[in-house]
Amino acid sequence: MPDLPVIVPATPIGPMPDAWRQCVGTGRMNLALRADYQESLARVQREIGFAHIRGHGLLSDDMGVLRESSVAGRTHRRHSFTYVDQVHDRFLELGLRPFVELGFMPSALASGHDSVFWWRGNITPPSSMAEWVELVQTLVRHLVDRYGPAEVRRWPIEVWNEPNLDVFWKGADQAAYFDLYAATARAIKDVDADLQVGGPGLAPGPTCEAWWPPFADFVERHDVPIDFVSRHAYSALDPEHVPFGTYQGLRPPQDLLDQFAEPHEHLAGTRLAGLPVHITEFNTSYRPDNPVHDTAYNAAYLAPVLAGGGDLVDSFSYWTFSDVFEESDVPTSFFHGGFGMLTHRQVAKPTFHLFAFMARMGAHVLDRGADHLVCADDDGRVTVLAWQPVGGTDEPAAERHEVALSLPISRHGVAAEDGTGVFVLRERVGEVDGNAFAAWRELGRPMSPTARELDVLRACERPAVEHSRLTAAGGRVELRLPLSRHEVTFVELTAVVDTHHEGLDDRRLGAAVARP
Repeated sequence: MPDLPVIVPATPIGPMPDAWRQCVGTGRMNLALRADYQESLARVQREIGFAHIRGHGLLSDDMGVLRESSVAGRTHRRHSFTYVDQVHDRFLELGLRPFVELGFMPSALASGHDSVFWWRGNITPPSSMAEWVELVQTLVRHLVDRYGPAEVRRWPIEVWNEPNLDVFWKGADQAAYFDLYAATARAIKDVDADLQVGGPGLAPGPTCEAWWPPFADFVERHDVPIDFVSRHAYSALDPEHVPFGTYQGLRPPQDLLDQFAEPHEHLAGTRLAGLPVHITEFNTSYRPDNPVHDTAYNAAYLAPVLAGGGDLVDSFSYWTFSDVFEESDVPTSFFHGGFGMLTHRQVAKPTFHLFAFMARMGAHVLDRGADHLVCADDDGRVTVLAWQPVGGTDEPAAERHEVALSLPISRHGVAAEDGTGVFVLRERVGEVDGNAFAAWRELGRPMSPTARELDVLRACERPAVEHSRLTAAGGRVELRLPLSRHEVTFVELTAVVDTHHEGLDDRRLGAAVARP
């Protein structure tokens, strides 16, 4: 006997949260000068539309912000914003505001040579805090002069990246980071007291929990400015390295939501309680060479996180929008487990489609469950995002899953009359549908696809589309959605008014038209 459908209420339970699209992550800022990067970002904005973008390396040497010239034994310094302006101008043209991350240390100001990543982002404190403050203030004044104070006040400024890890901040020196944060926050506020500054951008794990109380205490005792707090969230276990790749087990999706909730829990009762919380990076794996990122499983895994994360934080930023990304090394294969929603050359992965489906959901939430999200617009359009629930990697998903819903149907607030036709449009991604990674494997895993192979992959990335018609009764329709393994599906339902066409009679087409 089929399961009874979930009765979805006609009255909204609240607005559709937009925390999931408030920010998206990117590779280091210098990559934004590349054509492939810009084309990928343009597609992301057309089909999803994020509000902010955050990445590393704004102050690293390859952005050219702090330059030196030696003449006749004397060293001259200049602040240059040639690349910074090109990057920020393009972001704004695409409807994106920067979520500014201040880092890494320019070589000319660094106290050492320790670095991270293939491109050597310097992770040491400044050799002179006064010169660091001068750099920060010069940058911020330039941004305010170029874009106006009202605009830049909408750009959150985060001080450094994951200082609780010694790979990102030398020795994970807590006291040294607190000093950096205090000097930076005060420097920014001296330029404009209404600019948003925050941190500490902590990496997940035991050290994350250990940093919150002393950070809150330091900020309070020293009256340091802070407008938001930030951390990162990943659910992967220890890595198993293979040549040019990494595999990791994953904890269940709820683990990410639990991490989202932690800042409020750890900061309760402190001065920082109640501040906006930004998850400035999240994903399943924290490795940019883990094939899980390319899979339909990744999309099904993240569906409940996107649906529920807005209850917990003000923003959560997917890391990252594109595989134009070079932290561990230059990618050696077209599909290589990169963080991106899009590969190089703008081929969409299943996770991209999850975000694109979310962007098409209605404005008001009607219902949310373990395997579905239902929304509606004021004109009566009903949208459904449904997914096969998955656990961690040690919990194999079933081959099939069904979502059964009884949905309210209306037009501009008036319940549909009995007999009203309802047009149903459904799009699916899964192990086969909308899955360029699966097609790439079937093509023989070409490391550098030919033009013809790229055409094939672009054709195979498209979600499967089907359409049907239901009939309303009692102002409702029953929708049953059989889902295949790791499927994420988007459904749009619209009440229709049939138009009479004089003389047209589909019955005269005989066998050419299936009977309804």
